[in-house]
Amino acid sequence: MANRIIIGAQWGDEGKAKIVDYLTEHSDIVVRFQGGANAGHTVIVKGTKFIFHLIPAGIMHPGKECVIGNGVVLDPAQFLKELKEISDKGLDYAGRVFLSDRATIVMPYHIALDQLREKMRGNSKIGTTGRGIGPAYMDKVGRWGIRVGDLLSVHALSEKVTMNLEEKNALITKVFGEKPFNAEKLIADYLAFGEQLKPYITDTSVFLAKAAQNGKNLLFEGAQGTMLDVDHGTYPFVTSSNTIAGSACCGSGIGPTHIHSVIGITKAYTTRVGNGPFPTELTDEMGERIRNVGGEYGATTGRPRRCGWFDAVQMKKAHQLNGFTSLAITKLDVLDSFPKMRICTSYTLNGETIDTFPGNIDECAAVTPVYEEMDGWNCSTSAAREFSDLPEKAQRYLERLSQLVGVPMSLVSVGPERDQTIVNSDF
Repeated sequence: MANRIIIGAQWGDEGKAKIVDYLTEHSDIVVRFQGGANAGHTVIVKGTKFIFHLIPAGIMHPGKECVIGNGVVLDPAQFLKELKEISDKGLDYAGRVFLSDRATIVMPYHIALDQLREKMRGNSKIGTTGRGIGPAYMDKVGRWGIRVGDLLSVHALSEKVTMNLEEKNALITKVFGEKPFNAEKLIADYLAFGEQLKPYITDTSVFLAKAAQNGKNLLFEGAQGTMLDVDHGTYPFVTSSNTIAGSACCGSGIGPTHIHSVIGITKAYTTRVGNGPFPTELTDEMGERIRNVGGEYGATTGRPRRCGWFDAVQMKKAHQLNGFTSLAITKLDVLDSFPKMRICTSYTLNGETIDTFPGNIDECAAVTPVYEEMDGWNCSTSAAREFSDLPEKAQRYLERLSQLVGVPMSLVSVGPERDQTIVNSDF
């Protein structure tokens, strides 16, 4: 039995979906444990692109079971849309998708408030996707949340919607000057969603506990990235959930003693979507070149990603928070045509050299990266299937990244297809 957690080691968009898809072959169940439809996980198989927002990327493999855990905030319309999309592309998911009865529902008023609050922030906006994720988590923590299981009860749903709208409609009308939501319509709409979701709803914590006891291999799929963690990321420019490895247990209802390894996913460079500090960001032609070569545009919003050099200081912080047992390094091929690469090895702050990632947002924005430079390899790596197939300079670059972070490599991705993956023999 090998139960693994897959974690984005940077600011999200590291290529987790491809690694999840690749490792699903060696797993029985794939579990999504946090986040919502603000995450876009892209998988390309034989030239066909699949984008998942809620359903685990493991659904691509016949016979594999997929779980949406209690830590997720679920938009029922998006979930049902994804099921239709994968069905339309010929994927049979019957009997393979399980939805926690404890997952919190994203309601239309969450989406409205998310967008209205972001608009009110003006130049100080966070850069959210406007999908209602933050307000849904606020209600969950505030004990106002509507859960998946509530959609199966007329009494529970009616009581909770009515109570919520007393507050939400007051905010929407009196603070933001918008039209209120109608309770009867919301109740009817979400009871209808409940009927559609009913075949998938179960106590997924019990389901996973039994699977673990029976020796099945579990793969836990995180959304976003470490530096967007609501506690440990670049707050307040973060997401609204805990994105680090410890959240896998809380968001799925399984004990930490069932976990055997944590794989950190990192690009061979760094990207970030949305606002907030980004020490190695390149705002010049080099940053634009990385963006264009790498196709760095958000899968959920289409927003251009901010691009920069690999940041070993940030990655060491990610390792500290997650306890990575190995790294999967993606998009190495994007750097194939670059004559020189730079790696951030430390920062300077107020004239002093530091090698830790600041927790203070102002200090994080004020650091200056200290770089070392390495030669590029100036040839394609996309056909490499063994580490020894890579150009010597590419091998040295990867080894240096691993050395600086202090974590061995398990996988290297040299293209979007499944077979464009190099597996370390030790892994």
